[in-house]
Amino acid sequence: MHPVISITGLTKTYAGGFRALNDVDLEINKGEIFGLLGPNGAGKTTLINIVCGIVTPSDGKVLVDGDNIISDFRQTRSKIGLVPQELPTETFETVRNTLRFSRGLYGKPPNDDHIDKVLKSLSLWDKRDTMIMMLSGGMKRRVLIAKALSHEPEVLFLDEPTAGVDVELRQDMWKVVELLRQEGVTVILTTHYIEEAERLADRVGVINHGEIIIVEEKDKLMQDLGKKQLMLHLYEELESIPPGFERYALELSEDRRELTYTYDTKGEHTGITDLIHELRGAGIRFNDLKTKQSSLEEIFVDLVHKGR
Repeated sequence: MHPVISITGLTKTYAGGFRALNDVDLEINKGEIFGLLGPNGAGKTTLINIVCGIVTPSDGKVLVDGDNIISDFRQTRSKIGLVPQELPTETFETVRNTLRFSRGLYGKPPNDDHIDKVLKSLSLWDKRDTMIMMLSGGMKRRVLIAKALSHEPEVLFLDEPTAGVDVELRQDMWKVVELLRQEGVTVILTTHYIEEAERLADRVGVINHGEIIIVEEKDKLMQDLGKKQLMLHLYEELESIPPGFERYALELSEDRRELTYTYDTKGEHTGITDLIHELRGAGIRFNDLKTKQSSLEEIFVDLVHKGR
């Protein structure tokens, strides 16, 4: 698949010696939704700001659709839309005129049909003639997203786009992202709400301490690194796990009414049949059982913890 963003050996060291990025290599494919995950201070925003031309790299090369972000600045910047974390400053300009002005900054001809489409998709149509300063925080966040889409970018960066906003905006944002995917736009998403990445992303990259830990297709990542658990609800309280069950590494709940067995779904044998047979043989009865698959959030936390 053709990479629309190609990053090679990217390093950023700030004045004072802090290294925010350390020799990062990353390719993002055209038309995919890429989830970039990492704890606070991991380097996510620095990486995005470099690709968008806001921060100058210390070393390395970044290409956007084959153009270099340094030598071909105008071409690369016109292809990128950015929704930053920060809310816009107060302004007396209306929402619609703000989008028109933002579109013009990128050298795009006027297109009110596109502006109106963006306003409606983000539930801003009723606020189109309202001054920015009169909007709520959630509405200002919508305007940030609309501005990023005003010039019809090929690549869209969403840096914590739904942080601190209402559920309605989050759902609107999900719809917009899925529509952009259908139109062939590449979307790079960073978020604290990892369920967003789990729902939307095709691939996931995890960054920590300025280095990429892993890049993988979301489904494969969850299959390879995820765990499955079998929970057995017991008829009677169990004082402790009896001898002979050590190989199953069972966990007993605090109320002593549930046993949890974690197993590998990729192994030849899960061990579930043997476990149930041995529990019955030991006189341990249960009246219900259920399974649970690891979420992307649990995998992310585990990866970051191991990388510390």
